[in-house]
Order: sequence, then structure tokens, then C-alpha cells
Amino acid sequence: GPGGWGAIIVYGDAELELSDGESNTTNNRMELLGAICALERLKYPCKVVLTSDSKYLCDSVNLRWVYRWQQNGWMRTKKEPAANVELWQRLLAQLERHSVTFVWVKGHNGHPYNERCDKLATTQADKYR
Repeated sequence: GPGGWGAIIVYGDAELELSDGESNTTNNRMELLGAICALERLKYPCKVVLTSDSKYLCDSVNLRWVYRWQQNGWMRTKKEPAANVELWQRLLAQLERHSVTFVWVKGHNGHPYNERCDKLATTQADKYR
């Protein structure tokens, strides 16, 4: 169904909010797109702390699952293909460009940027309802 993503780039005192949505998507696709679009927006290679409430996103990178899927021809197991391959490829390109540390935070738990991103994502998703 409809979904949205939100991201906030913070550099010093400056903040830039980004968001978009789609009419037919999944939560995991939106989580990936938020991270990808924020990283793609950076003009120069940067050292980034990327905070997300998506265990899918953070664990896939931090536990190196995505690199295993890539090495195995984008297969999670011998019979199960990885989902969202085109998005993972875009993310991996950004991880080569930037030095990124992924930090997981619990969603809806008062983290100010996470709460704002959730609001951005919900507002975008609502446009497609």
C-alpha cells in the first residue's frame, strides 16, 4: 500500500528535511529509500552517523548480511532471493562513497529526529491514501 520516508541531514546547526512517498510500497523499501536519498544528497564524501529505527536496514549492514547477499548473487539462501536488490545496490554505492556508521534507535520512543522523520514519512504516505 501507500508509504513514505523521511530523513533529516544535520550538519552543525544546519538541518535539511527530505521526504517522499509511493502509492504501492513496503516499509522496508521506504526505510532503505530514506537512507539512500539522504546519502545521495551529500555533495562530498562524508563521515556519517546514520540513525534509523529500522532493524532491517541497520542489521543488514552492521551484521554484513547485505554483503553476503551480494556475494551470493543476491540470494539470501540457496532458494530465497534477496528483496529490494536495486535499492541495496544504490545503498552499497553510497557506502563506498561515505564512511557510514549505522545506529539503531527504538521507534516511537521519543528520539526527536526519529519522531520528526516519522511525521515526514506519514505525511508523504497520506498523500497516496
